[in-house]
Amino acid sequence: MNDWIDELRRLSVGTILENERLAPYTTWKIGGPADALVVPSGKAELALTLRTLRRLGVPWMILGRGSNLLVSDRGVRGAVIKLGDAFDYVRFEGERVVAGGAYSLIKLSVMTGKEGLTGLEFAGGIPGTVGGAVFMNAGAHASDISRILISAEVVLEDGELAVWTRDDLEFSYRHSKLQETKAVVTEAAFQLAYGDRREIAAAMAAYKDRRMRTQPLKMQSAGSVFRNPPGDHAARLIEAAGLKGLRVGGAEVSEIHANFIVNTGNATAEDVLTLIEIIQRTVEERTGIRLVPEVLAVGER
Repeated sequence: MNDWIDELRRLSVGTILENERLAPYTTWKIGGPADALVVPSGKAELALTLRTLRRLGVPWMILGRGSNLLVSDRGVRGAVIKLGDAFDYVRFEGERVVAGGAYSLIKLSVMTGKEGLTGLEFAGGIPGTVGGAVFMNAGAHASDISRILISAEVVLEDGELAVWTRDDLEFSYRHSKLQETKAVVTEAAFQLAYGDRREIAAAMAAYKDRRMRTQPLKMQSAGSVFRNPPGDHAARLIEAAGLKGLRVGGAEVSEIHANFIVNTGNATAEDVLTLIEIIQRTVEERTGIRLVPEVLAVGER
């Protein structure tokens, strides 16, 4: 019985979609249904949602743009929370930029560049939200979120609102404290600097050109599947192991970039997970290095 769904409806926390299939909400286009997809109508409603779920003992997870996520074929039990329009905004305060947790990171990179602000050029190809970027300490081109973040506003599981500084978030490579803490990023503040608009645009164009040449952008994927091990690159190790083009069901190791697993059209989560396990085992047997997934797998297997 999902009486908790009725309770959330009674409290008018926002939009609630029962048995909502999650595949359309992910960049892999893979995944079964959530018991309920909850889109809170504001910060107070988000806090009320989290307090209610905690009180009733209902598991929950946050969903951004689904760009670093593998949802199981059987779906996710409990509540999947997605931030909506109330969290999709940006404010420019001189060299300080404030963005809502649901704001597109790519859009933020483009908008700051147009304002003549430098520091977010690296994010022009990261297809997630601001909240997800803080959660993962997203990065590319030798930079990441930790280098420019001032603070993040979060709503904790008990509904409390907190502001965490960069030090509070305990950033490291593709990691933040949020990965061990039940909380939702509602807003983030970044410290950028004024620069030359032409130089910013040129850098972003060069990064885009490189992505177009080296990544399978026309296919459904979740970006890089594995974290780079110290002193090496996961793509190089996978390619050296002869795994480019390896296919399980509808999932395939990209022929363009070996650290991408693409959905050729009918891939299941089980196909992707099996391919991940084969890659890990093969690379470890050859090199002794155990590749660690960067993507987050959720739901029942």
